[in-house]
Amino acid sequence: MSYSFSKDFRAEDKFKISKSETKYNGSISKKDGKKMLEDEQKMLRLLQEKLYADGSQSLLIVIQAMDAAGKDSLIEHVFGGINPQGCAVTSFKTPSSKDYSHDFLWRHYLALPEKGKIGIFNRSHYESVLICKVHPEFNLSEKVWDDVSDFDDDFWKNRYESIRNFEKHLVENGTKIIKLFLNVSKEEQKQRFLDRINEEDKNWKFGFGDMKERALWDDYQKVYEEAINETSKDHAPWYILPADSKWFTRLAALQIIIENLEEMDLKFPVLSNEDLGELEAVKLTLEKE
Repeated sequence: MSYSFSKDFRAEDKFKISKSETKYNGSISKKDGKKMLEDEQKMLRLLQEKLYADGSQSLLIVIQAMDAAGKDSLIEHVFGGINPQGCAVTSFKTPSSKDYSHDFLWRHYLALPEKGKIGIFNRSHYESVLICKVHPEFNLSEKVWDDVSDFDDDFWKNRYESIRNFEKHLVENGTKIIKLFLNVSKEEQKQRFLDRINEEDKNWKFGFGDMKERALWDDYQKVYEEAINETSKDHAPWYILPADSKWFTRLAALQIIIENLEEMDLKFPVLSNEDLGELEAVKLTLEKE
């Protein structure tokens, strides 16, 4: 493929969400894009097998977005063809009382992929600087602070620093991190909400709380922009994907994942001469049966 989505969609310094495209305006047709997606899924399966066989590294994929941006369908279409034994998806919902009895990163540590595997976070540790910044009262559930006035600029700076340190620690210990923000427009979100209401088999997807959060659209855009600027680093970059066309979002995400896996210089294990000799002996024994 002649495209380099890792370069095209990587968040640059002083990222501005208002200047980032939500629509794909490139030269790839939808028909060609779907064919490319099928071809690249085969490559992803091969690279996953190599990651598992190599066993020295792991891959963590973080997916964040506004409601109805297509997180679930992206996971289904991009990872549907790989070996499920080597991949785990964790969807982070509202923290439990047990989660709140620990620090905000605790439950995310528990879901990290082991060496040789892929871990996918559908929402993630970033919720603690996104929804918890739009709704600071949620932080009071941690029972460490007394009032929302405690959540001043220093509080958020410390939380960003904790996230940066967390991710740096993971990278230094063999986990590659890819962070995807699916950038959907407010107009497209509206249409997808209407589809969920108008199509009976999609009614279950609509949450009445989604409309309350939609009313805070500008607040969410602001906190996403700040979080991305604070935490997009060379070792753990953010990629901003136009999400109004789901087929392209999936293709771009898949290609970014493949490019990052290729950078990991994964190798299938090579048997020693002694092991090769034993293998040949086993072969001869089997052939004589």
